[in-house]
Amino acid sequence: MAGQKSVEALGQAKQFMYRQARLLDRRRYEFHFEQGSPEQVIAALRAYQNEDGGFGQALEPDIRCPHSQPVPVEMALRLMDEVSYVDSTIMEGIGRYLRGITRPAGGFPLATLAVNDYPHAPWWYREEDQLPSLNPTGNIIGLLYKLSAQHSFKEEEWFQSSVEYMWRQLDELNPYDYHDIVQAATFLEHAPDSERVQEYRVWLDELIKRPGIIELDPQAEGYVHKVLDWAPAPDHSVAKLVTAEDISRHLDHLLTEQQADGGWPIRWEAVSPACELEWRGSITIDRLLTLRAYGRLGSSASE
Repeated sequence: MAGQKSVEALGQAKQFMYRQARLLDRRRYEFHFEQGSPEQVIAALRAYQNEDGGFGQALEPDIRCPHSQPVPVEMALRLMDEVSYVDSTIMEGIGRYLRGITRPAGGFPLATLAVNDYPHAPWWYREEDQLPSLNPTGNIIGLLYKLSAQHSFKEEEWFQSSVEYMWRQLDELNPYDYHDIVQAATFLEHAPDSERVQEYRVWLDELIKRPGIIELDPQAEGYVHKVLDWAPAPDHSVAKLVTAEDISRHLDHLLTEQQADGGWPIRWEAVSPACELEWRGSITIDRLLTLRAYGRLGSSASE
């Protein structure tokens, strides 16, 4: 019965993706579930890159600003990593953009003031943009470390100053917010191995295990981050910090969260109906990949 439910979930999700999702996420669906090519994903991604090398154009659906912003750059890096295809032209542009927005003491801002001129979720409003932010600097630098074979940024001053900014953040701050913790985790996961890195990984594991950090109730509502948000695959570093029973309960509930149209919901208020559909397409792929990673889903819609 559970297997039948999984097969039905994938079939319904396929209909949702082709009916409602943006091209980029349809290409992701094709890549992961219909033997699509990574080149097609990257071709769709290119439409979001601007002349300055950065990414905008609502790649992050809550930021409707067409101009380049740091978080969409982070998302572009993650997408190239997801499909294991790093486009050299895209990467060269990212380096050019990041050089230009690196703050004097290293790091990148969360967003620039340009977001205020276009529709955006309220948490993206900026009063100033001169200060660097742990989010998204940690993910950007961590992913650039991971993808280092495809670029030569590591020796550049902006990269090194941003690495030093990250160490200062870890030394000076206790990131308790989900997004901050994830930024720290990505940086530590991919930074060159050292005694310092190992010490902070232990510290971060202990932080994540504190009560209230991981939402253990699969039925919790609102903008919460549950077990599978923290550990979307069994080989994820956080998976070892929760029990197999917790993971199983959350997988069971994740299947029940699929909506009648075949897609999964978002847990926050959307900027617009179009924004909500864009997010739901992206999140639906993420949910399918999590279910498959834990053995709850077949590898193709025909299975």
